[in-house]
Amino acid sequence: MTNDNALIVESAISLLLLLIQVPATAILFSRLLKGPRRHPPIEPQQPTPELLGRVSIVVPTLNEALRISPLLAGLSQQSYEVREIMVVDSKSSDGTPDLVKASQQKDPRFRLMTDDPLPSGWVGRPWALHNGFLYSSEASQWFLGLDADIQPHPGLVAGLVKTAEAQGYDLVSLSPQFILKYPGECWLQPALLMTLLYRFDPAGINTEQPERVMANGQCFLCRRSVLAAVGGYSSAKSSFCDDVTLARNIAIQGYKVGFLDGAKVLKVRMYEGAMETWKEWGRSLDLKDATSRSQLWGDLWLLASVQGLPFLIVLTFLFISPTLSYSPTPPLLLLGLNLFLLVIRFAMLIAIAPSYDRTNAKGSWLFWLSPLADPLAVLRIFLSAFRTPREWRGRKYSAEL
Repeated sequence: MTNDNALIVESAISLLLLLIQVPATAILFSRLLKGPRRHPPIEPQQPTPELLGRVSIVVPTLNEALRISPLLAGLSQQSYEVREIMVVDSKSSDGTPDLVKASQQKDPRFRLMTDDPLPSGWVGRPWALHNGFLYSSEASQWFLGLDADIQPHPGLVAGLVKTAEAQGYDLVSLSPQFILKYPGECWLQPALLMTLLYRFDPAGINTEQPERVMANGQCFLCRRSVLAAVGGYSSAKSSFCDDVTLARNIAIQGYKVGFLDGAKVLKVRMYEGAMETWKEWGRSLDLKDATSRSQLWGDLWLLASVQGLPFLIVLTFLFISPTLSYSPTPPLLLLGLNLFLLVIRFAMLIAIAPSYDRTNAKGSWLFWLSPLADPLAVLRIFLSAFRTPREWRGRKYSAEL
């Protein structure tokens, strides 16, 4: 191929990529510009008398003995706004119930129950939460679902309820501060998190479109009356991202749903190392159970365009096309666009840094190189988008789900 023909091919490919990436960049930029207007992070607060007994907490568990102790200790530090703390265990075999019973001896608000056998068509987590909701006190005004791996700060529940009532939310969930420990996860986990931040409005922005609502079931507060009106967790019974599915179903009914920054009141240690993060978290980040097929394809296009391709395109220019004309040709415009996207991506690290606790992490400096893991993170979303999980937390599910 002659040089002229090679330049024509390079220009054609560059033009095609520009047609793919430019509209995606515009969408991304429109979302990121909302950041300065977002609600500030939730702050811990002291309860006031009117909050007495307003909240029932439900925690689903299945073999959580290695992770649940910080949660149990943190819940005991919550004050009189908490009426009851129900741990719904799915027949754990690792001593999880014994830890709950020990906490119950010190704090009578704890209740341990075992959920009924898993019915056909249900995923374990929403089934446990549904059982907890059905058996929780009807005198409580708020239902708070918490995961066993979170570490709540004192004042979490009071701060969350006061914010929800002040802002008029019917449902509000929080993004946590992630605890990182090992080099691989310091590099990969922020790249996976960015796949969410690029697709949805920032935490603290009220999303007007129900199908774009974001939620996090690790800390999920809902008015009990609203949850009763939608049939508890039944509308999300077969979803592996039941939090987002339920939140969107509630938003469709006209209720006000919020997703706020909880980094100051809530920490979480989700997975041990990069491989477990890749396997366990990566398979639910596509949110396909809560998303239409067209929306899923749109999200995949967006992620590929603005997160997966920029680093690869810049590398290609560095090693394959090191010399470029300085006239505004398609290849030069393509390089400029992708350098711009990389600058945005590295700048986002400053924005999300408060969402990470890297105090005791080995290789914590790899956090600042996490944009280099973006192509892998986007690949993981693609792989997950076309596979339905058949096993979760040791439970196996049929092809009916």
